[in-house]
Amino acid sequence: MGALVAALGKCDDDVVHLVIAMLEALIHRGANSHEVITPNSVVSAASLGELRKKSGSSSIVSLGRNVSNTRWLSESFRSIKDDCVAVFDGEFFPQHLIHPFSKIGTSQRYLPQGAAKRLLRDYDGCYTFAIASSRQILVGRDKLGLMPLYYGENEKLCAIASERKALWKIGITEVCSFPPGNLAVVSQAGFAFKHVSTIKQPPQREIKIDEAARGLQKLLEESTRERLSDTEKVGVAFSGGLDSSVIARLAQRCGISVNLISVGLEGQPELVHAKQAAKTLCLPVIAQTLKVTDIELALSKALWLIEEPSVMKVGVAIPLFWTAKVASKLGYAVLLAGQGADELFGGYHRYLTLYAKYGIEKVAEAIYSDTITSYERNFQRDEPVSAFNKVSLRLPFVDTGVVQFALSLPIDLKVESESDCLRKRVLRQVAKNLGISADVADKPKKAIQFATGVDRALNDLAKGKGLTPREYVEEIFGTIYPSSRVKQSEHSRLLQPKVS
Repeated sequence: MGALVAALGKCDDDVVHLVIAMLEALIHRGANSHEVITPNSVVSAASLGELRKKSGSSSIVSLGRNVSNTRWLSESFRSIKDDCVAVFDGEFFPQHLIHPFSKIGTSQRYLPQGAAKRLLRDYDGCYTFAIASSRQILVGRDKLGLMPLYYGENEKLCAIASERKALWKIGITEVCSFPPGNLAVVSQAGFAFKHVSTIKQPPQREIKIDEAARGLQKLLEESTRERLSDTEKVGVAFSGGLDSSVIARLAQRCGISVNLISVGLEGQPELVHAKQAAKTLCLPVIAQTLKVTDIELALSKALWLIEEPSVMKVGVAIPLFWTAKVASKLGYAVLLAGQGADELFGGYHRYLTLYAKYGIEKVAEAIYSDTITSYERNFQRDEPVSAFNKVSLRLPFVDTGVVQFALSLPIDLKVESESDCLRKRVLRQVAKNLGISADVADKPKKAIQFATGVDRALNDLAKGKGLTPREYVEEIFGTIYPSSRVKQSEHSRLLQPKVS
């Protein structure tokens, strides 16, 4: 957990000072250690001021990283050999895998690209990486896009960064999300993308719900164990609903200390339900009661982190921000959450509309599309909010094995009919197999922004200003990021990378 940045000068200009500027914009992602890495040198410092003083050399290619603590310093891999350097930021699952960059070197001409492709194909996890030689950078992002990464260029340089604000700071206004599972070759000609490994729609298997539930449970148990193998205690973002209850039970079965964390506005009935659900699971719960003033205070910070003036996204980001903040104060370095289940198992109500209008095949197409594009809607929103609070957000549902198995299941094991008010049938069966009570396992879905009362609070705050919620959020966003940048970043979402 930290920040990764890189820059390449198109006109042979020095980019080291720009890399340091990007690291400064992302210091909230890691303030304990900083590095500037070129093909010929590695400069480390405990502060950015010290880093500026020590970084005297110039280079047209440079990588950089911030690290949040010494544990992540050892795990955020950096190597230097034969004029070739590599930086890795993130985590593998399982975590004992040998790093494919351990033998990197330009003396073997194709090894850097080969190692990068092997990483993207074979390694599950939440990560980004960059490999630099004297005039080129190779960049990659995990196949599900769990770790945020953005790229952009102008007439003078190409650059990448963990958050958009770092690119905006150095004058790159057209910023795009780096496509997951792709490898980019960055040169003075720009970005050239190569598709390496992403999730494909598998053929649907013939399987009964009992067998499917057993197979899914086994994969979820393995996924959860892998994500908890390096910790003795964990916080779980807990709503008392199906997804978070399954994650809580799976964590409980790993034999470590589990504490549930729920947030919501004063008087919100979902907080009462979360406490009741925690009691049936025999797990302790911390219930953080928020006021409208707390939502108002968190709004600016959440918008600064998610970098988009979206009412829906900020409505989800605010409760997660408070959950991660509570987890951090309690000393939890890892936070589990149930993101990904709604996409994989048909949790959204709009799937019923598709079912009624177009039939079951359209539902299958929508579930697949929603799953592989979750990085844009969900993970790029959630990871920065957690990272800001120095918490590693881990999502057992978003595991390659779980995702591929879930996508292969017949749709009627997820959405039974166009009037199925519950949906997620196979996951509800898993919950019952895990001993979760029926009142939790069969609880209808309620979106987090409504369950926590955040949506209502945003409406009230906007109304007090004589604005719609959208106008209110955009007004605040405009004070954080200048309007010219907002327009550019919105326009850049229409740009698609060239993939060969």
